Amino acid sequence: MGKTPIIREPNWEPALCPFCRSPIPRPREINPPERPSLMPVGQCPRCGAVYALDVTGRNLGAAFVDALVFACDLDWDLAWSLSPEEDYRQEIVEGYHVEGHFIAPDKVWEGRRVRGALFFVLLAQDLQEVTQEGRQRHLEQARPLEWSLKPEPELQAPTAPLTKREVEQLVAEFRLDPVVAAARQDKKITRYLQRLLCAGEELIRLRAAEAMGRALAALLENQPATAVAVFQGLFNHFRDSSASPWGCIDAIGEATARAPDTFARYFPRLFPLLDDPTLQETVLRALCRVGESKPELLRSLAPRVPDLLLNPRAGVRAYAACLAGQLGLKATAPQLETLAQDPEEVAYYEHGELNTRRVADFANEALARLAIP
Repeated sequence: MGKTPIIREPNWEPALCPFCRSPIPRPREINPPERPSLMPVGQCPRCGAVYALDVTGRNLGAAFVDALVFACDLDWDLAWSLSPEEDYRQEIVEGYHVEGHFIAPDKVWEGRRVRGALFFVLLAQDLQEVTQEGRQRHLEQARPLEWSLKPEPELQAPTAPLTKREVEQLVAEFRLDPVVAAARQDKKITRYLQRLLCAGEELIRLRAAEAMGRALAALLENQPATAVAVFQGLFNHFRDSSASPWGCIDAIGEATARAPDTFARYFPRLFPLLDDPTLQETVLRALCRVGESKPELLRSLAPRVPDLLLNPRAGVRAYAACLAGQLGLKATAPQLETLAQDPEEVAYYEHGELNTRRVADFANEALARLAIP
């Protein structure tokens, strides 16, 4: 007699809401004008939890923000004001098979890697009552999901934890890779970096700001809610008159430049600080850092640039010139031509070092961007 064949159960599970265990519909694309890059989203028909789909499984930070904002009916101010656990709960469901609309617990199906992830947010009941109608209206107008595969993510090897003293030493020596790697697994690293953002030495603050920006971008891959919470916390320094906000401003700029899809909508909260003469240069430096990769995020500041080019502080003039070039403000060409003769020097951070550059250097670079000789 032959052997009885072994019948294996298919290794898949239905796509269920992690809060109430009810079946959920496929995510849909709503692409509202308020946020055209919004990830596909959906809503549990039973408990009202919403979810955003990260097809690659590597943009969980953006998925968290999109799910939270969609849960708030695209009200960014409301989303910004909410606190985890108190106002909402969150869960991540990995191994989502986009075509089949099911979960592969082992993240493999028919020999292929399943990379999709659903980020769920469940608002408190009183908040749901306010936002439910608007969310439902968006979903009724949504269209079926269109998607494409992207390269598989690289696995990160675990790293040994770092002490506070080791983090300080690595930042001082501008060896940031071990700090960023450790931040992926140890929440204390961002707290150590926050202390360094208030260091007395400017170079240490700037190196710590770069480390913080890189760490938050890395955290978005596996701990997006933590990354967003730390990023939001950087703004709290502006409310405490006893705290020095300078390093935090640079860290906000660095993080936004590295992960604009997640942090861009929070970034404009820096703009009002341009009214503080003691912070103008630092804010402009952070703005220019973002302008290197996403100048469109700064477009609303264009009317302010001409006045900033006339500022008595050399650093403000220099970074305003940089901003004029990034935004393509050709109307500022006469002012830039005047500044092209300005010999005053400004401290400039680049590649972990503080050097000096003339205001004229910034102006000439801006003129080159504008293609004006």
